[in-house]
Amino acid sequence: MDRRSFLRTSAIGGTAAAASTLAAPAVAQGNITWRMVTTWPQNFPGLGVGAQRLADRITAASDGQLTVQVYPAGELVPPLQSLDAVIDGSAEMSHGAAYYWVNKSEALAFFTGVPFGMTSRELTAWVRYLGGQEIWDDIYDDYGVIGFLSGDTGTQAAGWFENELTSIDDVQGLRFRTPGLGGQVWQRIGLSVTNMAAGEIFQALQSGTLDAAEFVGPYNDLALGFHQVRKHYYVSSFIEPGLATELVVDKAKFLDLPDNLQAIVRDVCQAEYDQVASDFYANDPRALRTLVEEHDVIVHQEFPDDILEAGANASRDILLELRESSDAKTRETTESFIEALNLLRTRTDGTDMNFLRARERFFDIT
Repeated sequence: MDRRSFLRTSAIGGTAAAASTLAAPAVAQGNITWRMVTTWPQNFPGLGVGAQRLADRITAASDGQLTVQVYPAGELVPPLQSLDAVIDGSAEMSHGAAYYWVNKSEALAFFTGVPFGMTSRELTAWVRYLGGQEIWDDIYDDYGVIGFLSGDTGTQAAGWFENELTSIDDVQGLRFRTPGLGGQVWQRIGLSVTNMAAGEIFQALQSGTLDAAEFVGPYNDLALGFHQVRKHYYVSSFIEPGLATELVVDKAKFLDLPDNLQAIVRDVCQAEYDQVASDFYANDPRALRTLVEEHDVIVHQEFPDDILEAGANASRDILLELRESSDAKTRETTESFIEALNLLRTRTDGTDMNFLRARERFFDIT
């Protein structure tokens, strides 16, 4: 995909129109029209397409009683102000990732991805069955919004670098784009970390503002064109093992909806979480093949051991510190996450991993 095809309509940063200029939601003949602002460029594979599909499914399932209009990153608000647009009432929905908002609560990072933490299957189990959703609701209640899991990228790629990494010494001082708790991990092991929206990363790499970057994985990274400016690609991330996107909704307006429309929003989010996962699982390998065969990208499966060990130690330290946070909700979230992780990994490590090792060792078919 030509990266310009989905970036063309994105206005980044200060070029975006202010949220206060948004028109009021339309209500006609009992029907409601809500605005969804997103952090993704228009037509962005997996994530932007998933946001649009989610909106279309809500509209179709409600027979137009609740029509959702999507505004991609920068069209009405800058991408990393999407949540604020819902909080201040300028939009009814935002589609993004909870770890973008750690400036509001560090606990929100747990609902996207945690270094050396839960896989996407484990994360879903925590949120749906082990108290995660209730904790998430309590955090967002302070801001008058409610969040729903809305997409799953699976384990993400680790990033794009100018040169092969042979040891932890090679990453010291690198300017690296990555968000959330993962960004804190990289910072502790010697990198200079920043976050920026998808549409800004390529130019920052090209200009030298960034030395390295990660976003999601081959499906998105091919579209963003990172292979044009970096050739060494690490494809197994330890900081984002099971990434989730979120749909955030104005809570008061959501509760004002009749029960059937509330159910449609919840059920479509759950369906899209699984749909996006399938999209990435099907298209990441094909995109990676294109990167290698057509663009001469050099793939590295994982980082050197000393980087992984340092990352694991930093991750553990951060979680233990958050468990002792002065903020009660951060403490509660961290404790719940750790307890659930220790439970759920007995299933993953004891069953799934044994099968995967057996398949790798003994089964081949062409």
